Amino acid sequence: MSRLRTRTTRPPVALALPALLAVAFLLMPLIGILVRTPWGDLGDHLGSPGVVEALKLSLVVSLWALGLSLLLGVPLAWLLARVEFTGKALVRSLVLLPMVLPPTVGGLALLLGFGRRGLLGPWLEDSFGITLPFHTSGAVVAATFVAMPFLVISLEGALGGLRQSYEETAASLGASPVRVFFTVTLPMVAPGLVAGAALTWARALGEFGATITFAGNLPGTTQTLPLQVYLLLQDQPEAATSVSLLLLAIAMAVLIALRGRWTGTPIDRGAVTAPRPAAEEAPAPATVAASAPAAPEPGPGTEGEREADAETAHWPLHATVTGFNRLTLRAEPGTTIAVVGENGAGKTTLLRALLGLTPRAHAELRLGDADVTSLPPHKRQVAWVPQDGALFPHLSALANTAYGLRARRVPRAGARREAQAWLDRLGVGHLAHRKPSQLSGGQAQRVALARALAARPRLLLLDEPLAALDQTTRAHVRHTLRTHLAGFGGVCLIVTHDPVEAVSLADRVLVLADGRALQDAPPAEVSRHPRSPWVARMLGRNAWPGIASADGLTLAAGGRLVVAEALPEGAQALAIIAPEAVSVHRDRPGGSPRNVWPGTVREITAVGSRLRVLIGSAEAPDLVAEITPDAAAELGLADGSEVWTSVKATEVTLVGL
Repeated sequence: MSRLRTRTTRPPVALALPALLAVAFLLMPLIGILVRTPWGDLGDHLGSPGVVEALKLSLVVSLWALGLSLLLGVPLAWLLARVEFTGKALVRSLVLLPMVLPPTVGGLALLLGFGRRGLLGPWLEDSFGITLPFHTSGAVVAATFVAMPFLVISLEGALGGLRQSYEETAASLGASPVRVFFTVTLPMVAPGLVAGAALTWARALGEFGATITFAGNLPGTTQTLPLQVYLLLQDQPEAATSVSLLLLAIAMAVLIALRGRWTGTPIDRGAVTAPRPAAEEAPAPATVAASAPAAPEPGPGTEGEREADAETAHWPLHATVTGFNRLTLRAEPGTTIAVVGENGAGKTTLLRALLGLTPRAHAELRLGDADVTSLPPHKRQVAWVPQDGALFPHLSALANTAYGLRARRVPRAGARREAQAWLDRLGVGHLAHRKPSQLSGGQAQRVALARALAARPRLLLLDEPLAALDQTTRAHVRHTLRTHLAGFGGVCLIVTHDPVEAVSLADRVLVLADGRALQDAPPAEVSRHPRSPWVARMLGRNAWPGIASADGLTLAAGGRLVVAEALPEGAQALAIIAPEAVSVHRDRPGGSPRNVWPGTVREITAVGSRLRVLIGSAEAPDLVAEITPDAAAELGLADGSEVWTSVKATEVTLVGL
């Protein structure tokens, strides 16, 4: 199979010529070193005692500088990437300063700061007996000063490209911030960290100006390889060229090994090596047919936790949320609440407030008898499944599922055994050793759900857990989720835009608008009397707002609607009209309908075995009618067709707002 090639236009000469000159300008000095290198004497030059001693010292200094950069630079990069604080721009400028500062100026600044007559030098010498100038430690400090920015900038870029949902999910599973950093953050930004470390080491190995200014040029003490080149240039220029070739080869080897990865973009290593299955794999028949218990038997070694769980097996919810969201939530154990609303209504903000992860809203949260308001996210026992699942790409499905148990100090063997049991119950036990990149969408969602349930939460938060799945997979995962929520001892909140999920999974539907609760009722009540036009449309109904009049509703968009049962005059109301209650005619209908409007067909879409017809009218708001394909063919409907619509007064339901 031939490889497809992207066609590119020929670059204009006005740009190509300067670009080629720039390449030649950068390449010519390197060619000069290669041409002038005395290849026959290369071994003798590099094997001379002075060069060998300088090389050893350079390796010692550069490795110590790398270690010091990792110790100080990694926390600094994390601070710049993850924390907002006053003076952040100034701190970032200080990090970048050594990269643009002339090296000799940097050495002088170090001398004035850490020298014997500097600001800290006398204190270091008197208190600790540490003298940095003209000492190997001074060479280490100078190399660290000029090289550490490469590590900080590379790692900050990697952290900036890492979605925080991974770290937030780990915290919701019970992992402390330090544990999250070492088990999730660092492994996921490892490419950026390695690239930054390699560049830092290479820069420290080649440091010259700051070293000679601050630490001097003492053989065996501070005379590193670049300083040796400087000395050889005066008496043995050919030997200096040979040593320069060695430094050039090291620098090129580092750059070739990194292959452009110094930008610090996080890499999903599993995605590189393993193809993603195209279709959902069927779970084992036993796991599908079984009526699984709500929780597996914990492994041995967790008796204390079993006793604690037995004493507090049920956790009612009481939450008062303030800020952008302003509402009060109360729910008994085993209750599942579907949270619905338009984009920006505050659904995700509500979940994050319950987790303690957002300054936009604050939740006074009580789970059972415990007030967890003041606790950090990792101590609340509130598990979260974000929309993308946020499975840790560097861990297998089994390790992902066991993560919350391990964070709660369950022994490894017991945690893995319990995690395997949860995977088995959710039909993905046979995929335990696969990485997330080797799972289909439905499989990944079930692993994410198993991970959340295995963490033994008291409150379970699901943010559109089925949104990314196809219809067949969604139906299966929905059935699995309903099975396990039936025995859950806490409360579950599910953010969804799918009316089927809201009706089939939830005991209550919470409708949000601008952070407030418009309606909190059972699904059947919300379906019959939705108090939000958006929810009515989500449920497939026509929703027309207006003001109640003597015989019906004065529509907000103009016109009148006659109803059988009117509300008190002047009340704000919402007229709900089911699509199947709308009749479509080619000519003006006669008979009993009191609500008749002319209109034009704007769109026809198929929904199962029926057709939905969107009809626009100058006399009424847009109206959706649902008819059979045979009826559409008989009427000869198509986009642009002129039609009449009618709705009986008895088919209109008014809901007071």
